[in-house]
Amino acid sequence: MSDILTVRNLSARIAGQQVVEDVSFDVAATGVTALLGRNGVGKTSTIKGILGLIERRGEVTLFGEHGDGERIDRQRTHRIVQRGIGYVPEDREVFAKLTVAENLRLAERDPSPRREFVAGLFPDLVERAGQLAGTLSGGQQQMVSLARALLNDNRLLLVDEPTKGLAPIIVGEVAAALAEAAKTVPVLLVEQNLQVVRQLADDVVVIAGGRVVHTGIATEFLDDESLIRRFLGVHTEQEATS
Repeated sequence: MSDILTVRNLSARIAGQQVVEDVSFDVAATGVTALLGRNGVGKTSTIKGILGLIERRGEVTLFGEHGDGERIDRQRTHRIVQRGIGYVPEDREVFAKLTVAENLRLAERDPSPRREFVAGLFPDLVERAGQLAGTLSGGQQQMVSLARALLNDNRLLLVDEPTKGLAPIIVGEVAAALAEAAKTVPVLLVEQNLQVVRQLADDVVVIAGGRVVHTGIATEFLDDESLIRRFLGVHTEQEATS
């Protein structure tokens, strides 16, 4: 099986305004596919459209291990999550008045959650299990958000801007955790930091104006200065604008 997810002619609206025009791309069944583009082009809305968090049209197909495909574009969000799609939102969205342990317990979907795996990735969260999530630093809250998704045995992870606003040392920790997770589950990643994209991504999908304008191998895209300037408006040694 080459793909875990296919998106065809996806369009989406928020409050009646078109935010995704006509997006089509594939997510490989292994590794990391990075979804790139300038600010406001529809990356986050594409993720939310796949999950049914906003009004959308088009075909979204999730494939099983035997290559059998299931249309999920007409299913409610909780049903899509139950099919094995984990989601790490852009703004972390932890439950501030609950402890770290309570945040994690609420996320447990499987009979045997991967607690040891998560504890190995984020030992700091083990030490802070009894701390209110709202008192954590931004980086620690991001780790809670990632841990909630990684607790379950997902078929696909959708991860939106995991390094946004984080200190460089925390960026490295988050990237390392995602690299470890990607060994066992494919990831669709929205990311503004091109160094992180280079470290993690196998393939890229680039969106401009609500449409896909480029797909290909990540290293080939990142090594092409003209493509970076054209689609992201930055130099390869700089961070891409999300």
